[in-house]
Amino acid sequence: IRASFAKHLEDELAASKDYQPQADHLKGKWSGLEMATCAITQPETGVAKETLREVGERSVSVDRAFKVHPRLIKHHIQPRLKRLAEGAPIDWATAESLAFGSLLKEGYSIRLCGQDVGRGTFSQRHAMFVCQDTENVYVPLNNIGEGQGKIEVANSNLSELAVLGFEYGVSIQSPSVLPIWEAQFGDFNNTAQVIIDTYISSGESKWLRQSGLVMLLPHGYDGAGPEHSSSRIERFLQLCNTPMDMSNEGATQNPNMHVAVPTTPAQIFHLLRRQMTRNYRKPLVVAGPKTLLRLSAATSTLDDMAPGTTFQPVLPDVLTKSPEKVKRIVLVAGKLYYDLAKAHDQQPAEIKDKVAIVRLEEICPFPHEQLARELGRFSNAQEYVWCQEETMNAGVFTFVQPRIQSILPGKHQLSYIGRAPLAAPVTGISNVFKAEQAHILAAIFADI
Repeated sequence: IRASFAKHLEDELAASKDYQPQADHLKGKWSGLEMATCAITQPETGVAKETLREVGERSVSVDRAFKVHPRLIKHHIQPRLKRLAEGAPIDWATAESLAFGSLLKEGYSIRLCGQDVGRGTFSQRHAMFVCQDTENVYVPLNNIGEGQGKIEVANSNLSELAVLGFEYGVSIQSPSVLPIWEAQFGDFNNTAQVIIDTYISSGESKWLRQSGLVMLLPHGYDGAGPEHSSSRIERFLQLCNTPMDMSNEGATQNPNMHVAVPTTPAQIFHLLRRQMTRNYRKPLVVAGPKTLLRLSAATSTLDDMAPGTTFQPVLPDVLTKSPEKVKRIVLVAGKLYYDLAKAHDQQPAEIKDKVAIVRLEEICPFPHEQLARELGRFSNAQEYVWCQEETMNAGVFTFVQPRIQSILPGKHQLSYIGRAPLAAPVTGISNVFKAEQAHILAAIFADI
């Protein structure tokens, strides 16, 4: 018996030298999908406006016998129906519902999980209604029409490690389900770091297991203190594998995950739809908004989501009328853009004409071509500035700095305007926070 077993081991060892494992990652439910190539595409993700209106109306429709809380009728249902009927600009939550509903109509399913996701941390979503008489729960998006997919809204407990691990498992089980985990605040993803490091960021490279998991992480400095301001986006970017300098021969981009900081409802609409409409799956990390959820300036129209539209990794400057007069180009990501735009509007004409503000909406993969094309519009620019509200050792600065530098013309250097390095994400003292924020805005338009 010993001799037979020893021979078996020797035979298996010899056979292992020529063994080629069979890849099974694109079989079964995953048939028809492909491994992503180096060509990062922006697929068309627009939807017919008639469909969007239908989905939007259905997203807040309930049976007459179902008694919705009167505040929801007044502040959520009626305003959404009114905006859709009048063709008025829509807010973030509406655009999200349109993305969900249009995907459901196409047969995809969605799983939305996290603390308070049904209502939304900031009372913006209301994906489920509770009858005030019976306490029965109703999910309008599950009643759009025949043949639709199903959305599962799961209000989870406060165990990010366990919940995110489960959602990752959902994401590798089927490509027909859009799995979304939303943190109550983006800061809270830190208790699930092992899932992010071991599975989400590297599972495909280690095990050929694609994941279309979306992480929605509310992010933004608005005076809430160090534990409710930062999604630690810098940590996700440190895990990304894209090259710093695309000018090197042979440099290509095939990122292990996407990291985005959208600033308009249309952008989140296209991001969510892109996760399912392309022929491969990649994790998506969204440093999502808090104050932008209801900011009147941060709205989109149905035209921005109609056929022929897609996600834009770079949103061009729209504040200056004469590109040839621009001397300083300010690059920014996230909600700070709206503060800068407001401050820009308050400047005298001679300052306005000299400052352009360009938004980076997707940080990884870094939009080299799109950004270079936008910068090329300003032939007389003399200064290039990265501006952020995060501290210098946080946010996206350390990731974008060498990449932006590689495409700047001549010997121009990228400068930095923002908070100084700090151990905590941000100060917890309100007066200090406001003074820092005011200093950032003033510095952008000074000495020009």
